[in-house]
Amino acid sequence: MPGRGYFGAMDQQMEPGAGDFGSGAGFLLGGEPLPLTVPSRIYVCGITPYDVTHLGHAATFVWADVLARVIRMTGGRTVVSRNVTDVDDVLTRTAVERDVAYDEFGLRQEFWFDRTMADLHVRPPDHAPRARHHVRHVIALAQALVATGAAYERDGHVYFRGSGVPEAAGLDRDTALVLAAEYGDEPDDPRRDDPFDVAVWKPSDGVHPAWPSPWGPGRPGWHAECAAMAAATLGGVVDVLAGGADLAFPHHAYQSAMAAAATGAGLFARRGFRVGTVRVDGVKMAKSTGNLVLVQDLLGSASGAALRMLVLDRRWDAEWDHRPADVAFAMQRLEELYVAAGRKTGSDTAVAAVRDALVTDLDVPAAVETALADGGDAARLVIRTLALQ
Repeated sequence: MPGRGYFGAMDQQMEPGAGDFGSGAGFLLGGEPLPLTVPSRIYVCGITPYDVTHLGHAATFVWADVLARVIRMTGGRTVVSRNVTDVDDVLTRTAVERDVAYDEFGLRQEFWFDRTMADLHVRPPDHAPRARHHVRHVIALAQALVATGAAYERDGHVYFRGSGVPEAAGLDRDTALVLAAEYGDEPDDPRRDDPFDVAVWKPSDGVHPAWPSPWGPGRPGWHAECAAMAAATLGGVVDVLAGGADLAFPHHAYQSAMAAAATGAGLFARRGFRVGTVRVDGVKMAKSTGNLVLVQDLLGSASGAALRMLVLDRRWDAEWDHRPADVAFAMQRLEELYVAAGRKTGSDTAVAAVRDALVTDLDVPAAVETALADGGDAARLVIRTLALQ
């Protein structure tokens, strides 16, 4: 159950969960046991709504959806929070270029994202916090961090003391500096005590949106937004922090460090769930490189179920290259699974093998192979649990 944390009475209390965990008692994630709590709280780092959804984005959200579905398969309950970062400097700049208010522009993009997720059979989250609705929580986070000495105020900025974050994330200083600059953390900002200190709060000029705060009008920092939205919707500690592998540093590292420092819990997430990067010709699929494969384009010739099969029939944490021929293979594989599901009942042993594969680090390929070989109930369990219908 989430504690009161640093938001006090504003924390949302979850209803008590119920149900038999079944084989969930042996749930493995990232090669380590993850005893399932009631409910299992999953925070999914969501979108910054300034552009269309590509296959790399979709892979993260499909896998997070499957994680929650497999937990529910065991009889457990889940509470999923997937944020929308609708206060972001990139979004603001794009909205200005298109002569649209940042919030209106964000809502338009969010609409199309939700349509794409529905097409991919991704279940809507229990909470979809938007950053602009949680500014007060970021301010509360900043105040807590300043009060504990984990952050300091300077010239209207509040900086989190992050000198130890790269080492905790397993990175050397030079690599961390490159990543910090790449993701907009401005390590060369002369106001900071250390290059790895990051903004929890920053003042706004006439272009960026602004809210009143104890440090003057301003807006939240990126990492602080996720820490605050997660705590506001799920409590100070979550069971799983999910997102793309490219978010491990700096985003997940700082988000976790801020939340842990503010609550005093010593950790933010019991497990990380970082989905493997999707590439094209060996290069990460990203807006900055322009090598995007858009989900809506793929849906012109393949079903949402087939695209789920494309994403899922591999290790969840593996990097992979998208090739156009893979879509046709996924469609064929799905059709074979449907045929297998039409066979007679099948064996209890195969059903148990499918369940064991899914709770053992979400081994979808093993579950699918068993389903194809035995058919019947085993194949129907795979189709139902992975939402391939």
